[in-house]
Amino acid sequence: MADAARLRLFQLVSPALPVGGFSYSEGLEVLVQAGRLADAQALRGWLEAELRRGSVAIEAAALASLTAALCHWRDAEAAGPGLECGAAARQTLLELDGWLLAQREAAELRAQQLQMGQSLLQLLADLGWPLPAAGGPAPGAPARPPAMAWPAAFAWAGLCLELAAPDLEEAYLYGWVANQISAAVRLVPLGPTDGQRLQLALAPLIAEQAATLAAADPRDLWSGGVGAGLAQLQHAELYSRLFRS
Repeated sequence: MADAARLRLFQLVSPALPVGGFSYSEGLEVLVQAGRLADAQALRGWLEAELRRGSVAIEAAALASLTAALCHWRDAEAAGPGLECGAAARQTLLELDGWLLAQREAAELRAQQLQMGQSLLQLLADLGWPLPAAGGPAPGAPARPPAMAWPAAFAWAGLCLELAAPDLEEAYLYGWVANQISAAVRLVPLGPTDGQRLQLALAPLIAEQAATLAAADPRDLWSGGVGAGLAQLQHAELYSRLFRS
């Protein structure tokens, strides 16, 4: 990877990225309160399972398809707004975006995906990379971009920042793990040194999964994250909680 691209990749996974990821635990809070994740070893097993067979793996596998649809839509709109090929690419994009969002059983998780996605899209627009505009629901209505969830927004960021596979998939998985460990440092509690040790230990799996998922069709994959889904559903019922999911 070229030096400039590597620096842009660092920016995309930086905790300073203003998308609000720090405010979500994605069900970890439930598991910690239930005593199921009481130390670094238990957390590592949980994160490894999610990286291999959780929803995050399906989302990472979808980044290539999302990027291709976004690229076709962008290029078609640049060639001539309203072209049929642009509308087809946009429809493909929105169908895949909706399918991925439907994989998240909990309303809190769907709200998280949409909030983080819209925050990233707004940031990219402010930096000079707005989505192609789509016409309003009625003739003459103002042009507006569609609402998209976090994976599609991440793919748009990768396209704008000229990041290629499997680096984009690595960044997606790395950022997810970093957010989960950050939540665990406050919840388990997990010391910051143990958190960094765990991030290092998971690096080979992240790289391995990124290379595999970059070449995979997300619709051929399945999620085994039943426990994660149940924990995420139960979070809304917690009497006391620190996180939004």
